Amino acid sequence: MAQYAIGDVQGCFDELLALLEKLSFNPDIDTLWFVGDLVNRGEKSLETLRFIKNLGDSAITVLGNHDIHLLLAANFPERVKRKDTLQAILDAPDCDELLDWLRQKPLFHYDEKLEIGLLHAGLPPQWDLAQTKVMAKLGQQALQTDDYANFLAQLYGDLPDLWSEDLHGIEQLRFIFNCFTRMRFCDENGRLDFKNNGELGSQPEHLQPWFEIKNRKTADVKLVFGHWAALGFYVKNNCFAIDTGCVWGRELTALRLDDGSFERISVLANS
Repeated sequence: MAQYAIGDVQGCFDELLALLEKLSFNPDIDTLWFVGDLVNRGEKSLETLRFIKNLGDSAITVLGNHDIHLLLAANFPERVKRKDTLQAILDAPDCDELLDWLRQKPLFHYDEKLEIGLLHAGLPPQWDLAQTKVMAKLGQQALQTDDYANFLAQLYGDLPDLWSEDLHGIEQLRFIFNCFTRMRFCDENGRLDFKNNGELGSQPEHLQPWFEIKNRKTADVKLVFGHWAALGFYVKNNCFAIDTGCVWGRELTALRLDDGSFERISVLANS
């Protein structure tokens, strides 16, 4: 009854199958936690999405920025980008079914027994675990409304970039989604930065990775996340980064969760 977290797949379906074979994954007894970005940039986003959906309760998925972008592109075709590899999904006969399944997924998952949280990108230092759950729920509810396309049309933007209890409506939701799906660096007050996405040390002096901010209120919570390919596999301060850049020709990584070992298991891209 193993549980594994898996880094950003991004349509790298063949590597996902190779990784699951290496894990001896059995969907009848094992569970996979996906950190989001199931799709885009890789060549087999449709196959990836169908496969993970069909795993049913054997897969737990949170949403990443590329998954949100897929939902946006499906409703606003003019927002499709040149480098996107989403057209096979958009043309598929089961597209609506796949998108409906995807937009039911949460921004954050927390396992009370394992005491481990799963998210795509990051958390501001002001949120503790309880508030993180509340904020994630607000975001999930916004995606599940009948008018979710109108919500997505207003979602994109870099502001507000600092948490405040005074945030409401679309500004609050934009901040929530930017944290869970986009953030990497921020300043000591938690002000988000979206200009820097490189390796640690490449950022300006006033910026730090979100998980190293002093007095972060989730510092005692074990968190597994992806999104940051330039960071690679990284373990520090109860945080486990597992996006090892498969879509960029590197590796797809799994992290063993259930036995406390946090063992890393990886396969090479194009394996």
